[in-house]
Amino acid sequence: MADTVFTPEVVAQIMRHMNDDHADDNVLIVRGLGGQPEATTAARMSGMDADGMDFTAIVDGAEVPVRIPFSERLTERRQVRGEAARMYHEACAVLGVTPRS
Repeated sequence: MADTVFTPEVVAQIMRHMNDDHADDNVLIVRGLGGQPEATTAARMSGMDADGMDFTAIVDGAEVPVRIPFSERLTERRQVRGEAARMYHEACAVLGVTPRS
C-alpha cells in the first residue's frame, strides 16, 4: 500500500513543499540527524519512500547524499507531516537549537 501512496507525483509535491517552505529545517535535519554537522549552507530533500526521506546536503562544496529514516513505516500521506516535524524537533534537540513555535 505504501508504494501506491507515495507515487512520484506525491513525492514531488512533498519535496517541493519541504524545499520551498522548509529549506532551513532541511539543513537542521541533515546536521542533527543525518551525521553531517558540517552541512551548514544547504540541504534539499531529494526523495522519499515509506521508510524515510532522502536529502542532498552541501558539505565542503560537494553534494552528499543523506538518508533519514522515519520512526516507523508510513502507510498514509498525512503521516509525512508528523514525521517531518519529529525530525525537525529531534534535530533541534541534538544541535541545542530552540525550535520555532
